[in-house]
Amino acid sequence: MENHFDAIIVGAGAAGLTAGIYLSRAKMSTLILNEGAVGGQMVLTHEIANYPGVENVSGYALARTMKTQAQKFGCKIKSNIKITSLDLNDRLKKVVVNNKDVYTSDAVIIATGGKSRMIGAIGEEDFKGRGISYCATCDGDFFQDKEIIVVGGGNSALEEAVSLTKYASKVTIVHQFDHFQALDHYVEEAKNNDKISFIMESKIIEFIGNEKLESVKIQHQRTNEINELKIDGVFVFIGYVPNTESLQGKIELNKWNEIIVDNNMKTNIQGVYAAGDSIQKKYRQVTTAVADGTIAALSASEYINNIKKEITEYELAQSEVVNESN
Repeated sequence: MENHFDAIIVGAGAAGLTAGIYLSRAKMSTLILNEGAVGGQMVLTHEIANYPGVENVSGYALARTMKTQAQKFGCKIKSNIKITSLDLNDRLKKVVVNNKDVYTSDAVIIATGGKSRMIGAIGEEDFKGRGISYCATCDGDFFQDKEIIVVGGGNSALEEAVSLTKYASKVTIVHQFDHFQALDHYVEEAKNNDKISFIMESKIIEFIGNEKLESVKIQHQRTNEINELKIDGVFVFIGYVPNTESLQGKIELNKWNEIIVDNNMKTNIQGVYAAGDSIQKKYRQVTTAVADGTIAALSASEYINNIKKEITEYELAQSEVVNESN
């Protein structure tokens, strides 16, 4: 069957591409379906300097290499499509793309990743792309010699704040707590950068401007004092929300809408696995996504091989019955 595969992977970020590499290398017919550009959150990262065996690499370059590896082993990849239907409950899984193309498989790996979490402040929707960004790599050069704010206190926020000093004349980090949740290395690097200043225990409550963002209102968490700060741009790095909206009611999710899996990346549905930023876990890094994708692929391979073995045994048994009747 032309549109039947041993495995379908939904999502082409670090987890999905890794699963594609492992499955196709194991001679499993594999299809990756991705609603956006290949690479997921990886392509938004300016530099990855903690990937084992690689001194440093851009997220885009790493994603491109993973894609090439998967395709080299025979994995098919379809990107920038729309998944309009996903049926996981039957033994034969079915995915409908663009309301017309139907693909089936014995196993499915969900690796839909996540998207940037929004602040939720007044005016945020109005100034997306007009002063508010969630991607330093994409938009950093638009703020050459400008004054900007970075919101967040984790590894990504501090790392991207340092990266943005290549463009901006001044970077102010606004964080809701009095301490950072980042590794010491990132904290020290930011504190030692002359272009970076800090506003702690504070949050942005309103974005203000006309055609583009012109200022923000910042509220101190303890005193509730509000100050307005003129600014050219704001970059938000406060974590991700799992891309699981379309899975509600179809698969078991926790209260944060993350997919619940066991140690083998199995979901509550037989033959369905999940990996990467969409699953329930504590740490979200490229390396952890790669590990998830590896485990999911190996688990799916075992499941698929068992199905093939059962089918072969059934066909042999049927053949013997026919021979005996003759």
